[in-house]
Amino acid sequence: MKYVILILTIAAFVSIALGFYLEVDYAQKLVGFGVLGLFLLVFPLFSYHRWKDKDVKDYMLTKENLDKMRENQKDKKY
Repeated sequence: MKYVILILTIAAFVSIALGFYLEVDYAQKLVGFGVLGLFLLVFPLFSYHRWKDKDVKDYMLTKENLDKMRENQKDKKY
């Protein structure tokens, strides 16, 4: 999965760079497709890849997690 994300990222950046560099009629389309590729393909795939095995409850501010944070702050007085 990470190689697919890497290839799509490189392809999107190359498309954007070629759109700025080349002086052809469809240069703006190259930039647009590169940006769309980044935000509609690369970013969702990257987010899914990074969060697929995580538990969302670990990152939510619940009463238990707030108590743990307060307890850790008391232990780490500087």
